[in-house]
Amino acid sequence: MSLKRPVAPDPYALLPEVDRFDVTSSDVQDGETLAQAHVHEAGDTSPQLSWSGFPEATRSFVVTCFDPDAPTPSGFWHWVAVDLPVSTTSLPTGAGGSDATLPGEAFHVRNDYGTRAFGGAAPPPGDHPHRYYFVVHAVDVEKLGVDGDASPAVVAFTLAFHTLARAIITPKYASRPGE
Repeated sequence: MSLKRPVAPDPYALLPEVDRFDVTSSDVQDGETLAQAHVHEAGDTSPQLSWSGFPEATRSFVVTCFDPDAPTPSGFWHWVAVDLPVSTTSLPTGAGGSDATLPGEAFHVRNDYGTRAFGGAAPPPGDHPHRYYFVVHAVDVEKLGVDGDASPAVVAFTLAFHTLARAIITPKYASRPGE
């Protein structure tokens, strides 16, 4: 099977425009290659993220990681952490390990690996580099109104009606042929 196909569009460019704010990381950089710790076969460790400059009306945050370059029509959800308190302005490395590592009453929904945690990069060997959109969504409600059984698609749909602003950092990763 050939994986030759066009590069997927920026998924957030396809949504209604919202304000932007800043996200930084000591672990990942925009456009740079993910470290092995953030790869599925080498650790599944979520990166450190810090954010600032979000709208004053923000009441909570949702953090996601999405790969639009997966060879599926729906991309691949690697991480969805919901209902982070508005007082949270950073997550340490590894916060995506389980609900117990998240602040307050925040929780994970199942990623496309089927786990309620961060699942690292795992593009098919020989495929073009995949982009990993780590996004902090500033939300206008304290509770998004979904539970741990919601799919990432339902969370994304619900976010369409509650996102005030987004902060995005997009590292990349490609497996080498034969891996």
